[in-house]
Amino acid sequence: MNDPLVKTLLKSSNLTKTQLECLLIDFLAQNIASKSPTNAEKASFRLSKAEISRGAFNHTLKQARKNVIQSMYTIILVGYAGMFDDTRLNPYLEVASKLREYMGAYQGLLSDESFAAEHLQIINVLRSELESSLERLSNTKSLSKT
Repeated sequence: MNDPLVKTLLKSSNLTKTQLECLLIDFLAQNIASKSPTNAEKASFRLSKAEISRGAFNHTLKQARKNVIQSMYTIILVGYAGMFDDTRLNPYLEVASKLREYMGAYQGLLSDESFAAEHLQIINVLRSELESSLERLSNTKSLSKT
């Protein structure tokens, strides 16, 4: 949750920080644990030290899932309307490609310690570029024709 790119992406997303945290807990709990924890247990995994009920966790998780689904439908609708062919969307596609490159470099750092310094340098350059690009693209004028 403290990753600078997560913070930059979250700022312009349809999710709150709490919703993202609940989604991540739910996703990780299902994909890592051998036995799926209950939602009451998942609620206890939150970074916030404040107690949260199972019901509050479920409500926040439901809101987060709804926001993700609506975002996906927005992407589908924009594609269906043929707007992906518009050159104004190219910078977003380029950022998505840079994000994949960033994740690949980050995973390379974790898997091969012999190139750790080189990977770390690449990661820092990519992160800086991505933060700048994401800040610029979060402005609504980035989709205007002028």
